[in-house]
Amino acid sequence: MVMTKFRRFFCFSICLFTLTVFADGFTASVYAQEIFQAGVASTVITPKQPMWMSGYAARTKPSEGKIHDLRAKALALEDSHGTRFVIVTVDLLGIPRPSRNWLEKKVNRRYKLPPESLLLNASHTHCGPVLEEAKDSIYGNTFYGLSPEQLQQSRQYVKTLQRKLLRLIGRAIDNLAPARLSYTHARAGFAMNRRLPTEQGYRNHPYPDGPVDHDVPVLRVDSPDGKLQAVVFGYACHSTTLSFTQFCGDYAGFAQLYLEEAHPEVTAMFIAGCGGDQNPYPRRTLLLAQQHGRALANGVETALLSQASPVRGPIQSALETVTLDFAQPPSREQLAQQGQSTNKYERWHAGVLLKELEQNGKIRSTYPYLVQVVQFGGDLTMIALAGEVVVDYSLRFKAELPGSNVWVAGYSNDVFGYLPSLRVLKEGGYEGGGAMLYTDLPGPFAPSVEKLVVDKVHNLVERVRTPKSN
Repeated sequence: MVMTKFRRFFCFSICLFTLTVFADGFTASVYAQEIFQAGVASTVITPKQPMWMSGYAARTKPSEGKIHDLRAKALALEDSHGTRFVIVTVDLLGIPRPSRNWLEKKVNRRYKLPPESLLLNASHTHCGPVLEEAKDSIYGNTFYGLSPEQLQQSRQYVKTLQRKLLRLIGRAIDNLAPARLSYTHARAGFAMNRRLPTEQGYRNHPYPDGPVDHDVPVLRVDSPDGKLQAVVFGYACHSTTLSFTQFCGDYAGFAQLYLEEAHPEVTAMFIAGCGGDQNPYPRRTLLLAQQHGRALANGVETALLSQASPVRGPIQSALETVTLDFAQPPSREQLAQQGQSTNKYERWHAGVLLKELEQNGKIRSTYPYLVQVVQFGGDLTMIALAGEVVVDYSLRFKAELPGSNVWVAGYSNDVFGYLPSLRVLKEGGYEGGGAMLYTDLPGPFAPSVEKLVVDKVHNLVERVRTPKSN
């Protein structure tokens, strides 16, 4: 009897000791998490007047109202060393490179924020306004066929947008307050590869056997006492559920709305992933856009329920240009022949390149491609790639970069057209080079495209993962 009581007491003591150690260890892991400074801000960027909409060349009239407001949002972060980093997301087709250049100069001058510390990402909604920069005499009108008045309206919108983004970043920085960061992820399943192989080539159609990335990465921002303040999430899929003439953020816009409705004091920000060859299916109705938005929001909610991993500093970032080569451009004779095409976009593209040839004596042969990498301590690596990036890049970098969580974004800092992988380039089709018809670029890229981008990413990752010397 005495031995039995002793054994019970011993077992109870061991269990109590174990629970105490576990509890203390859990508490330490939570409360030892590094304190950042974080600030968020949001602003409406919906045009006040009807405007021509971007994304689809077949539209025949300007916008007719809105489903919900388009928004721009900013998250400013500062680590314990005083290093700042700002993420800006917009419900737009893309960020024009000149706007990125203008904004980085202004924030550097006004807020002492270097270019590598600013990440811009567009949701790529096809229900936003056309962003037309003031172009020189080479290019003239866009392939949308806008009137001079519509062009001027678009250019004025871009100027207004730039000023709004500058003020937005300033507000986010002004709102800096103590916070904790953590990373988690879940999944959503409505994205599907859209490059269906047929005897006639690759068709834009659901392809269930094609590569996909259904990951939903989530960066959560909490107050020191554990109150959720902001959530940044991503998904690799085109925002092409809708094709009508009302302003709308598509599924990504609805996902943000649903999350903010469920968490009234939280700012939800969407980062578009490598969805260049991914479409939401099924699509083409408002109800489907709402359903996909709900599915993505549910994925984020699921991620928020799971155990998140602490994200610590320091913040280290790098932004560089890698020069991508185009394939041999068409000759003057070939362009002249293309200019006689019955396809109005082929005629427009030929005219653009002929004007460039006449004015410069040659057609450009390279493109200055932006690559950005951000490292949060040893916990999270964010890779931000320009253009409409196909899913191969996301899958490759996640496989090749062990050691911390890896988040790969497309549509960042400059949306000029598609970035194909070597596989997609060889296969051809729309993403492989056909879509260059709707840009002022000669296209397609040369076979070196994937290697150049991958090598640059690895180079920058190695740089930012190397601890800074004191």
